[in-house]
Amino acid sequence: MLEGHVDAIRARYRTHRDAMAAALDRHMTGLATWTRPVGGMFFWLELTRGVDAMEVLPKAIEAGVAFVPGAPFYAQGARPDTLRLSFVTVPPEKIEAGVAALAGVLRTA
Repeated sequence: MLEGHVDAIRARYRTHRDAMAAALDRHMTGLATWTRPVGGMFFWLELTRGVDAMEVLPKAIEAGVAFVPGAPFYAQGARPDTLRLSFVTVPPEKIEAGVAALAGVLRTA
């Protein structure tokens, strides 16, 4: 029973991950770099224009999207130009619009 549940969750997460990867390719190219995760629930982005994720967060929230700024994840040498995007909490059909909105915020930052 547990194995079947794990297989179902993995398939669901894969669908969400692939939707976010496609949306990132369409909207964030040139604004950030990222690595397609093999496991887990997040994409890690490095912003290419030196944008401070913490400063952009309120504008992203106003645009209807949120992310976790990456700087707190560093023990030393924090990078304010990083952020973490969850792909498992949002339905694939909404991921496209969210990534597009975030890209719009980053373009104006």
